[in-house]
Amino acid sequence: MEKYGDLQVFAGNSNPGLSQRISQALGVPLGDCEVGCFSDGEVAVKINDNVRGTDVFLLQSTCAPCNDNLMELLIMIDACRRASARRITAVMPYFGYARQDKKARGREPLSAKLVANLITIAGADRVLALDMHTDQIQGFFDIPVDHLFARKIVAECFLGQGLGEEDIVVVSPDVNAVNEAMNLADDLDASLAIVAKRRPGPNVAQVVEIIGDLEDRVSIMFDDMIDTAGTMVEGARGLLERGAKEVHVAATHAVLSGPAVARLGGCDEIKSVVVSDSIPMPEDKRLDKMYVFSVAPLLAAAIDHIHRDESVSVLLANRKKCDKTG
Repeated sequence: MEKYGDLQVFAGNSNPGLSQRISQALGVPLGDCEVGCFSDGEVAVKINDNVRGTDVFLLQSTCAPCNDNLMELLIMIDACRRASARRITAVMPYFGYARQDKKARGREPLSAKLVANLITIAGADRVLALDMHTDQIQGFFDIPVDHLFARKIVAECFLGQGLGEEDIVVVSPDVNAVNEAMNLADDLDASLAIVAKRRPGPNVAQVVEIIGDLEDRVSIMFDDMIDTAGTMVEGARGLLERGAKEVHVAATHAVLSGPAVARLGGCDEIKSVVVSDSIPMPEDKRLDKMYVFSVAPLLAAAIDHIHRDESVSVLLANRKKCDKTG
């Protein structure tokens, strides 16, 4: 603790493996706290370390079970605020409810805005998040938001596989992902293609058209998350039909709900799957062609910069070493 003085890091129950890796990369042990439930299911939190006047970072992905993990984060924030922490930063490797960030139809909620309000009202002073689905979510917060991106680590992973010598095209699976796909294409000195799709219902995707030159090129589909994997599987088949040499898919957040693992495992058109550890990856969801990289070094570096009141954006200018978690 001499290195950082008043810095304290606590973790909820959402992703203990990543929390430990962040702690190790930062060189600061996780703080002593108890996060559990009462017998009726209510979240119970007890911060055992003194946080008065300290710079507190709370590590919590709001992945499944998303409601429980979100409530853990909110109550941890409230506990630290009432214990007179000097500053509270919610570190969210995965920001749940991000997909409902606009009203596409009448009578739809803005769940991303609601969650932003809850985090702010609970007492957070700032948020550190990773690949929040769309940039506009930052504007839903009335507190500072440091928005990190994993694409440079993704680029290192593919370069480490020897794809740097290939003729690569980075494919955005939808319009929302175009900016990040374009930036990944720049990192890989690749061209860009875009999949135009429509969603007749939740978690249902239909490929309408693919824009871009795919002929005899290695295609990398890149998105912020893989949920049911319908978009990736249908997109991969469409890319090969239009002349792609081979298809790889990558995403920061491996949600992998419902039929996702079966779809990816049964899709011979997809040669490899690259995802991060922002969401815990149980053994029954791991595939032989899956590569899981860690975002712990990036998040630890961001925590270090925030604590020292240094720029966080400089972290996005340099590639980070691809750290495989297994």
